[in-house]
Amino acid sequence: MLEVIESDFATNLAKEENEEEDAQADYEKTTQANKITKTTKDQDVKYKTQEAKTLDTTVAELGGELETTTSELAAVNEYYGKIKERCIAKPETYEERKARRAAEISGLKEALSVLEDETATFIQRKRRNFRGPMVATN
Repeated sequence: MLEVIESDFATNLAKEENEEEDAQADYEKTTQANKITKTTKDQDVKYKTQEAKTLDTTVAELGGELETTTSELAAVNEYYGKIKERCIAKPETYEERKARRAAEISGLKEALSVLEDETATFIQRKRRNFRGPMVATN
């Protein structure tokens, strides 16, 4: 019986030693994988920190450009508004056309009356007849 117990004990001991060796190998593999992962992540942090600094600088530069561009756009839009008022024909309203036409008609009537008065004075002027007294013509 001692021999059976000793044989069982030896078998169990060998099994436990194999399991311990396997566990130690797994631990070393995991430890190595963790070291590689840590190194990789440290490098990622380093590069991402550099990238963040670069992006911060770029954002600052682009922010300045945005302010400049926005002010330029505002100036151009203001100038365009002034030019647009002068250059784009606006349709006149009926009242404006009516007033302009009435002023034109009254001016033409005044000119006609002036011309009629002058024509009347030219027609009524006296002509001398070489053989007789002065005669008025109509």
